[in-house]
Amino acid sequence: MNRENIDIELNTSLNEIDAVNSSYHIAVKPDKEFALFLFKKDKIDYIYNICSLEGNPMTFPEVQTLLDGITVGGHKIEDEQQVLNQNKSISLLFSILQNKEFKLDKETFCKLNKIVSEGESLKPGEFRTAQVTIGGTDYIPPKADKLDELFIQGVKKISKIENPVIRSFIFF
Repeated sequence: MNRENIDIELNTSLNEIDAVNSSYHIAVKPDKEFALFLFKKDKIDYIYNICSLEGNPMTFPEVQTLLDGITVGGHKIEDEQQVLNQNKSISLLFSILQNKEFKLDKETFCKLNKIVSEGESLKPGEFRTAQVTIGGTDYIPPKADKLDELFIQGVKKISKIENPVIRSFIFF
């Protein structure tokens, strides 16, 4: 799938959601306190899953043990650091949400990314400045000089979605 097809699919999906957005009603009103409770409760599961998606070989019990402050033998330091970085980032995000300071902006994303990608990126917390490829696919990611513009466009589109549940799914 090429970049143009992805743009068309994204725009089509957002337009369809916009059309549904006006008539879509949530049976249960979103509850921020409950969502934060679940967020905190499921933190270890989230960290395990996100690290697993990145190829981290640590098991759920090992991630849980490491986050309890106990080292886990037999793993690379980089694997442990990835888990610890995710934990720091999630803690910061939780604090931002709890203090009602979350903004859908580049500064917030870069602040969180700086923690997540510490030790894994040449310039953590910044948009990339060079072209990259993704192994195993023909997809070519956007050029680095287009990232700011694409980010701004994406945030504008997402911000127009009124329904907070749909907005969060699209945002994710």
